[in-house]
Formats: sequence, C-alpha cells, structure tokens
Amino acid sequence: MRILVTGASGFIGGRFARFALEQGLEVRINGRRAEAVEALVARGAEFVQGDLSDLALVQRLCQGVDMVVHCAGAVGVWGSYDYFHQANVTVTEHVVEACLRQGVRRLVHLSSPSVYFDGKSHVGLREEQVPRKFVDHYGATKYLAEQKVFGAAERGLEVVALRPRFVTGAGDTSIFPRMVEMHRKGRLWIVGNGLNKVDFTSIHNLNDALFSCLTAGGEALGRVYNISNGAPVPLWDVVNYVLRRFGLAPVGRHLPFGLAYGLATLNEGICRLLPGRPEPALFRLGVAVMARDFSLDISRARQYLDYEPRVSLWTAVDEFCDWWQARQAG
Repeated sequence: MRILVTGASGFIGGRFARFALEQGLEVRINGRRAEAVEALVARGAEFVQGDLSDLALVQRLCQGVDMVVHCAGAVGVWGSYDYFHQANVTVTEHVVEACLRQGVRRLVHLSSPSVYFDGKSHVGLREEQVPRKFVDHYGATKYLAEQKVFGAAERGLEVVALRPRFVTGAGDTSIFPRMVEMHRKGRLWIVGNGLNKVDFTSIHNLNDALFSCLTAGGEALGRVYNISNGAPVPLWDVVNYVLRRFGLAPVGRHLPFGLAYGLATLNEGICRLLPGRPEPALFRLGVAVMARDFSLDISRARQYLDYEPRVSLWTAVDEFCDWWQARQAG
C-alpha cells in the first residue's frame, strides 16, 4: 500500500509517517521544511516539498497513491478568519479534489476537538455535541473542513476523520514547551481551583488510531471519531510533573477564573488595536482551557476502529521530557 501523509514536517504527521514506514507501507510525504523530514527520507520516505495551496502540486502528490492521511493545517487561536480558512478549508478542498481526480481510495482527515470548545466545562463529549456557534476561527474552520471531507463520500471517496485531544510524546513542541516557557517568565498561574480534569493522547495511541483508519472498512467509514487516552487527569498535576522533571518549581499560585478571563479580554482588545495586531500573551479561550474540565467519549472509536489506548499518559509525558531534555542539551 502506498500512502501520502501531508503535514509530515509537523509533530503528528511526522510521527505517523515514521510509524507507517515501520509497518512496511510505502510512504510519500509533504511538508514545507525539508530539514524537518530528513530522518523520514533516510528511512525510505519519498519527500515532495511544497505548499498545499497549489492545487497542481496536490494533484501530483496524489498520483499513484492508495490512501491519504491529511495532517496539514493551521493551528492556533489568533489570526484572521481568511488565514485559517485558507490553511484548513481551502487546502482540504484541494486534497479532496485531488483524491477524487487521481483515484485515491481513502482519505483519513485529522481534525480537532477544538470544534467543541465553547469556554464551558464538558465531560464525556460525544462526536455529535458540536456547539451551534464556534468561539474561534480555528474551531470553525476545522469543522468546516470536516464537512468538505464528508461531502466527498457522496462522490465515492472513502473518508474517516479523527479528533485527537492534547497529543504528546517525543516531538511535541506545542503543549508543554509553551507552559514551561511561560513558567520561566513567571507568567504561569493555576487558573481557578486547579482541579479540572482533561484528556490527553499519547502519540503512539494516535498512531494506532490512524493506522486503524487505513485498514477499517464497512460501518467504520464515513464517521468522525474522538481520540484520547480515555482517562482524564487533573491538568495541573501533569503540568507540575513536567516542571519537576525539568528541575523547576511546581506552579502554586492561583488566579481566580473571573480575573484571568477579564485580563485576557483586555489583552486581546489591546492587541487588536496595536499595529500588526500582535498575538496576546493571554487568551480567553486559553484561560478556559486551563480552568475547565474537558474530556471525550471514545466509545465510538472503540466500537468501530477497535481502538484501545495502550500507552499511558505518564509514559507519553516521560517520552516527551526525555526528548526535550536531549534536544536542549544538544
């Protein structure tokens, strides 16, 4: 089987491409940074560099490919709607169209649980519990991209989508590095009482789920799936564990939710008025993420993908810490 993995210069796409190579698949990869995929090329991946906004490039990428795992896209909470729409919706439209034109059999689309975010606490969210109104451009465009993917099923393309929550492991440059940097600058506070429980996902477990999407059939197709480790944990226990691994003092200072939310609102407002609209240091959505319970119901993935988390969160966190420390030392 030959597959294409988009976004392979990023964390999730890169780790899945390596996993697919280890399973004996022929893997073509795409990304913007050649230096980020050198190890994958050395393992036998075929690298085609380029921007997925170029429809002609996407058509070439999909030639001779059996299945596509689409991991590319913009991530974040700050930026214009046009920016997120281009990176998450238009690019996905290009991938869908290329799959249909080039006879690709299946498209596996990496979405996000950000489609659920509304600033409130949620426990055991099911896939159909999408809010009527999205609180940010990222969540809105990721959901719209999903709809483009599932619309292609009516044209004969086999499609599956995953919404993995807080993915971590070696290669994660997003979740914990940002918090560690904030802590070193003295800007990390526990928002609220610090007891909120959230889901994480080991990159190994996500790789298993993605691979299952390549091999599953029948009723598993045409669905979107929540993916996590299936065991919510107190967010701040995890953060403080990582800080201790790095020899840093744990976070002990608390900031009331209302005060933090008000400061974030003010910060965002000021940044919108400044030239260039710089990214705020504090977001309302970020405050909610740090203070609210947030977990997913993964029973659908268990039923249709035979998904069962096999790598614990703490193993994934230790893997991240070992990798990050080696990277800093190098």
